[in-house]
Amino acid sequence: MPPEQFFHSPQHPTQRRYEALRAFYLEGQSAERVATAFGYTVSGVYSLTRDFKTWLNADTASDHFFVTPVRGRRVNDNHDQVQNLVVTLRKKYLSVPDIKAMLDAVELPVSEKQVYNIVTTQGFARLPRRNREARAQTVDNVKLAATKARLLDFQSERFQTQQTIGGLCLLPYLHRLGIAQWLQNARYPSSRAIPRLNALLCFVALKLASVRRYTVDDLWCLDRGLGLLAGLNVLPKAAWFSSYSHRVTRTMNVEWLQRLNTLWAERGLLSDTANLDFTTIPYWGDDAHLENNGAGTRHKALSSMSAALAHDPDSGIITDGDTTVRHANKAGVVIEFLDFYKHTSDVPLRYVVFDSQFTTDENLARLDEAEIKFVTIRRRGPQILSRLQALASNAWKTIRVPTAAGRTRSLTALDELIEPSGYGRKLRQVALVGHGRQQPTLLITNDFELALETLVRKYARRWLVEKTISEQIEFFHLNRVSSSMVIKVDFDLTMTLLAHKLYRLLAADLPGYSHQTSRTLFERFLYNSGDVAITDTQIIIAMKKKRHLPALLTAMEPFQHPSIPWLGGRALVFRGASRSS
Repeated sequence: MPPEQFFHSPQHPTQRRYEALRAFYLEGQSAERVATAFGYTVSGVYSLTRDFKTWLNADTASDHFFVTPVRGRRVNDNHDQVQNLVVTLRKKYLSVPDIKAMLDAVELPVSEKQVYNIVTTQGFARLPRRNREARAQTVDNVKLAATKARLLDFQSERFQTQQTIGGLCLLPYLHRLGIAQWLQNARYPSSRAIPRLNALLCFVALKLASVRRYTVDDLWCLDRGLGLLAGLNVLPKAAWFSSYSHRVTRTMNVEWLQRLNTLWAERGLLSDTANLDFTTIPYWGDDAHLENNGAGTRHKALSSMSAALAHDPDSGIITDGDTTVRHANKAGVVIEFLDFYKHTSDVPLRYVVFDSQFTTDENLARLDEAEIKFVTIRRRGPQILSRLQALASNAWKTIRVPTAAGRTRSLTALDELIEPSGYGRKLRQVALVGHGRQQPTLLITNDFELALETLVRKYARRWLVEKTISEQIEFFHLNRVSSSMVIKVDFDLTMTLLAHKLYRLLAADLPGYSHQTSRTLFERFLYNSGDVAITDTQIIIAMKKKRHLPALLTAMEPFQHPSIPWLGGRALVFRGASRSS
């Protein structure tokens, strides 16, 4: 546009009114000519002149054409609301970064400096140094009305997170391994407000952050870091999680776990051995349809759900989980697992290792017919114990079994053949003493060729699944279910297994930490706050300074700048922040 045209053909209504009045009064043009030049009617021009004279004669006239600039900081319309919230949160002993992160979550974007200024001007003293548990307990006491969860529009913005920014480091694994794409194609429910992938990532985000119970710990609604992981502004409220779980079936969980196992097999993460074990998931309400199961941590039987878990001893991955086990079908779980494994992996399963309560002698014979080697414990009867005690000492031999960290342990063993009545053929039995228990342990197997030390070591590695189950209870809070609906708990377990596998993938990329538990990985690497900046092409994640941050950033280097489809196609950039508080 030529500069002179800007004045001859004004587009803005205020400018057009100014140019018309200037032509009428200063240049002396007629009303008809002014109306033709600026697109008014003649009566409209006279109306302009009338209003202009009224404005000139007014004692308290407002700006008719021009805005007079006001010096100083612009006063926000929500200044009082922000100040009241900051004061309220500070009275609950929240730090300035935590207050800033919560205000971002409720869509009151203010700078950390503004929060600090309000805190200091209101006379609050500096908070004492607190450990992680005390700080988390303080945040748990805060209740704010969170905004409604919605898909991010990925407009350029900046915000702070509380203590969950490290979970974003697991996004590249979801993308690169194709897990996110498989979640997108799964048969799980979906809705127009929150699509399937984003909905499932909401559950995964809570599992990664070690949230205890959906119906109690609802502070995720005030953390934009968790929301970003799922492609949302914030995660939905607890009622949404319960409503979504009502639409899930056991078939959906089985199909998803089968797909996931196929992925692990393609990546070479599955061995030829599976460790099987049961765990008890207690329900603290009053529901008559649940059976009583023994709980090892409580040393008594509880109204609960019995869950069967399958664990790969090499990778540490839990490959299958089933909470629909009842007393009537408990002995057939090992056969059901073989059917599950057969349809998910090209890696031949050669060994299953399990406890004696897992199956019967008849099912052991079925395993032998399927050419599956097994190692399990035999129940100790009085006659068996009497016979072993009567044996001469030269019938036993001392073996050295490899343990962790390259060490060995001495055990006394008796290797012999037996023929159980329900099995119908011979089995190999190994009796072990000197392992810290009063009574000998009896191992039975259909593998007659495996060296004695290797056989004992193979069964000893079954204790890894017990350690993993303990981790599921302590970190993923498997014993804090908020529903007696078995299928809802089964879905919760399925999402737990996915979160557990993501932690195992991260551990494999952290030299020296490959065998650490999920809790250790979370507390040392992922439990951190920081800043997030969303631009037109990137999502920059700046994590605050921490002792183990360099190792985490090193592990993230191969994943720098991946384009994440459910994050608006933005590339993730991981870096360290310039501050630690």
